[in-house]
Amino acid sequence: MSGTGPDEQTHREITDFLTREAELLDNRQFEEWLAVLTEDIYYNVPVRITQGRDQGTGHLADSAWFRENRASLEMRVKRLRTPGVVAEDPPSRTRHFISNLRLTNGGRNGEVEARTNLLVYRSRGDSAHYDLFSGERRDTLRRVDGGWKLARREIFLDQSILGAQDLSIIL
Repeated sequence: MSGTGPDEQTHREITDFLTREAELLDNRQFEEWLAVLTEDIYYNVPVRITQGRDQGTGHLADSAWFRENRASLEMRVKRLRTPGVVAEDPPSRTRHFISNLRLTNGGRNGEVEARTNLLVYRSRGDSAHYDLFSGERRDTLRRVDGGWKLARREIFLDQSILGAQDLSIIL
């Protein structure tokens, strides 16, 4: 690591945090997942568009698959737990793969910026069909009471058209 980046201990802590967070989502421990979010959490998954190399970032700033705050994430978790919600009955089986962790900001002001690659596998019922969601995550993690919490997440999916029938899972 360079002198301006986070130290090895911080890197290990963030790796452990992100691994545990993925485990919570895959095990459908959504209430525990909410506990690792800050009160001012911002969770955004902008829509990708296809455009030429010199025409911008390839994401729509004003359109998103998800644009969430604490209250809306709590509502989503409540819906996921509500019996008879068709989108998640039977529940999806997911596996979150997080790789290529890059940290910046070295923990200044109690925050670290983390970039990771994301691959989420989802299957439902007894169907041979499955969904894959691939992209880059840009997270801001904040030290709170001696531990890390997720304060901001933006997920830039690689797909411009999602092949999934719905997107009811938490990426």
